[in-house]
Amino acid sequence: MSTAPPTPSRPPAARLLPRMPDWASRNFTLLTSAAFITSLGSHGALIAAAFAVLEHGGDAGDVGLVAAARTIPLILFLLVGGAVADRLPRHRVMVAANLLNCLSQAAFAVLVLAGSPLLWQMMLLAALGGTGQAFFSPAAEGMLMATVDRRNASKAFAVFRVTMNGATIGGAALGGAMVAVIGPGWVLAVDAAAFAVSAGLRTLLDLSGMPRRAPGGDLLADLRDGWREALARPWFWSIVAQFSVVVAVVGAAESVYGPLVARDHLGGPAPWGFALAAFGVGTVVGAVVMMRWQPRRLLLAGTLSVFTLALPSAALAVPLPALGLAGVMFVSGLAIEVFGVAWITTMHQEIPEEKFSRMSAYDWLGSIGMVPLATALAGPAESAFGRSNALWGGAVLIVLVTAAVLFVPEVRTMTRRPPEAEAAEDAGTPEESGPAAEPGPVPAVDTVTGAGAGAVMTAATSVPAPAPEPGSDAADSEGAARRDG
Repeated sequence: MSTAPPTPSRPPAARLLPRMPDWASRNFTLLTSAAFITSLGSHGALIAAAFAVLEHGGDAGDVGLVAAARTIPLILFLLVGGAVADRLPRHRVMVAANLLNCLSQAAFAVLVLAGSPLLWQMMLLAALGGTGQAFFSPAAEGMLMATVDRRNASKAFAVFRVTMNGATIGGAALGGAMVAVIGPGWVLAVDAAAFAVSAGLRTLLDLSGMPRRAPGGDLLADLRDGWREALARPWFWSIVAQFSVVVAVVGAAESVYGPLVARDHLGGPAPWGFALAAFGVGTVVGAVVMMRWQPRRLLLAGTLSVFTLALPSAALAVPLPALGLAGVMFVSGLAIEVFGVAWITTMHQEIPEEKFSRMSAYDWLGSIGMVPLATALAGPAESAFGRSNALWGGAVLIVLVTAAVLFVPEVRTMTRRPPEAEAAEDAGTPEESGPAAEPGPVPAVDTVTGAGAGAVMTAATSVPAPAPEPGSDAADSEGAARRDG
């Protein structure tokens, strides 16, 4: 094992966040800071983009077209983005994607501030933003978890999610206020600047301890290899299939039926906004819970929590009064964080690092692939069956697909590796008492020692690997977000 000299102190950018735990490396803090800034700007920009369309003569349908223009390339390019992130240095893919988002949002801001945006122009720029996210997300899924040792993986992702959920809540609130005060164009400009700052922070990553990866085959071969890896793991493809339904149902309920129920039964948009805020608070509480609770059966604990995601659809079907709906949304927000932390910890434990991004791309694609179809069918389903029946049907569907996943043996029995096994694997030594490790290189580890922000020591470890690929890197998880939205 080789040990790099201690890093003198965290960079000024790292101080954008509260003091991190003692195990948090410089790279972890940089990545978390960059993700916080990006998320803060992006959630404000979502509101700004919708109001930009409306303020320049658009209607609800036009807002939907701009949103679809962002989602479609995200779906189309996710698998390519995952394969590219496993072939090229991931931090470079992330920086390039940030810069593309920066330029597209800056152009969007200029058009809006100039007062002459056309619908096709806004759709084109939204599509460029979705393309950037398609390449960024799989690469990001690879980086964060390799910046801490495996024993602290769950805590690391929980801390990351607390930060991201705080940015989500703050970004939406701040973005709405800024749109009202300074207009959507300036909010889009702020988002462009946030992407530029995030790209700059990611260029400061210390990559000296990252594992080298052997050059892969052609792009199609990498995609086929990722597909084979996914099919070889029943726990993986079954949960991805489950969430293709769960996310679609939740998306239709929250984006289509929720505002309609609020308008017709709850007195307007304010109660629905309160319910969404309660969901955000629940995600923060859930992430804090997972910082302390480390369930032994990861996937079982996570899957059982998914049953609660049927509650929002059921609450809207009744419908519950505003306070009851907010309580249900809080519980579902907490539950999705329990699942999210358990899921990313399992992926980090079971999937070889050099194939992580392409597997993450299949995960992302499965999770969001049915959302456009579900939102498009929400209106016809309401007309055919009635709103309440459509919502009850969605709730039942979530329960059924989640129960079906429990029939997969690995989902019920897969356990967290004991700390001594993780420590032995991080050190590159055999561990006879623990479960067999997945074949492939061990991810790089930044082990934090000492008690203070400046007491950071990077310990890079690896096992023998194929011919090295200069300039490669290891693994982040900004996305997961996914289920977290």
